[in-house]
Amino acid sequence: MRVRVSTHLPIAAEDACRLATKPALLSYVLWPWLSMTPTEPLPETIAPGDEVSARLRFFGVFPGWTHTLRVERLGDREIASQEHGGLVKTWNHTLTFEPTAERSCRYTDTVEIRAGLLTPLVALFAALIYRYRQARWRALANVLG
Repeated sequence: MRVRVSTHLPIAAEDACRLATKPALLSYVLWPWLSMTPTEPLPETIAPGDEVSARLRFFGVFPGWTHTLRVERLGDREIASQEHGGLVKTWNHTLTFEPTAERSCRYTDTVEIRAGLLTPLVALFAALIYRYRQARWRALANVLG
């Protein structure tokens, strides 16, 4: 099942994509829905081929599973990862940043999900969390832009 959510950001596409390579930004846009405890120290920025595993916590309290992310592609306006963990066998995520003007872009999260019989519920969760994280992105971009 595929989920796609888009929003407008008042920040240049290349700048937004560069910010998205920082694990600290991921922690910011997911809080408080999800928090992550890396199994090993994280790099300051991600690079193609990087593989990161983290233990998830829902709402900072409820323990989840260990989620693994491998960066497949990283460009000026796109980041693609292959992810999995727990009941989620496939979570292939692509972030794209398309310029709409010199200092603005359309940010899109697209994720392909496979979680067996739970796929529809996981897809609903993905749609909700991406809408939430994009709202956090917009708030941050307004401050930075």
